[in-house]
Order: sequence, then structure tokens, then C-alpha cells
Amino acid sequence: MATDIVIPSDLWEEDEECVITSWLVDDDGSVQEGALIAEIMTAKVQYEINAPATGTVKIIEEADAVVAKGAVIGTIE
Repeated sequence: MATDIVIPSDLWEEDEECVITSWLVDDDGSVQEGALIAEIMTAKVQYEINAPATGTVKIIEEADAVVAKGAVIGTIE
């Protein structure tokens, strides 16, 4: 069963969208739960996204994509 990689809705207060500045793992790359896998930016503040599970990453939203809070940007299978 796949686990979604989601932009947390509680990282910042405003309803602004964010930009995925970089993926630190390749599509189909292996990750361990808790590992840093992506960075996002909103209002000139950088945030880190950690792997919610161990497995293989499937990227849905590429780097430079603009996404909203709660958006699924990838999955871990």
C-alpha cells in the first residue's frame, strides 16, 4: 500500500501556495522513514519535507511546481 507525501497544512499560517524547490531523492529512489526528501518554499521561507514511510519514492509534482497546503506531491510504495 502506498503512503502519500503531503505538504503539511500546519507549516505556515497563511493560505499561500508553495513551490517545490528541490527533490533530494530521485523518482524510484529508496528512502528510509524520516529522511529528508524534498524542500519547499513559501514567502521566502524554506521548509523541509521528510519521508513519512520507508520504501520507493514516486514523484507526482516535479521541482518548481506550485502546490497548495495538503497537496499530494508524491507517494512511497
